[in-house]
Amino acid sequence: MTVELYWLILTSLMTALFWLPYVLDRMMVRGLMGALANPSASDKPQSDWAQRSIRAHSNAVENLVVFAPLAIATHVLGAGSALTATMCMAYFVARLTHFVVYTAGIPIIKTPAFAVGFAAQAVLALNLLGML
Repeated sequence: MTVELYWLILTSLMTALFWLPYVLDRMMVRGLMGALANPSASDKPQSDWAQRSIRAHSNAVENLVVFAPLAIATHVLGAGSALTATMCMAYFVARLTHFVVYTAGIPIIKTPAFAVGFAAQAVLALNLLGML
């Protein structure tokens, strides 16, 4: 397994688990049956941090759609290097940081974390295009 695939798998697993905090909050706010019920307009609103967590999770999924094909293409084309391996690791750390600080409501760190993730994607793309 290449380093790029390793970090892609970890990033995918991490993203797949981002629902846990806000679903636990939903159970705390609405009770177990309320959390299991279909959503309705009369539902009690979730905690502010849980609402941010939902948005952070959505953002992580949206960005995984960009990152995953780049990491897979790097692997399939044998275009990996120390730089691409580092970018895949940086992407993982950036997305974890983004989720945590977005959920915690720390905007000053959220945007730089997002930017690091975007930069990692850009480096992977430029590498695949032979521009690095």
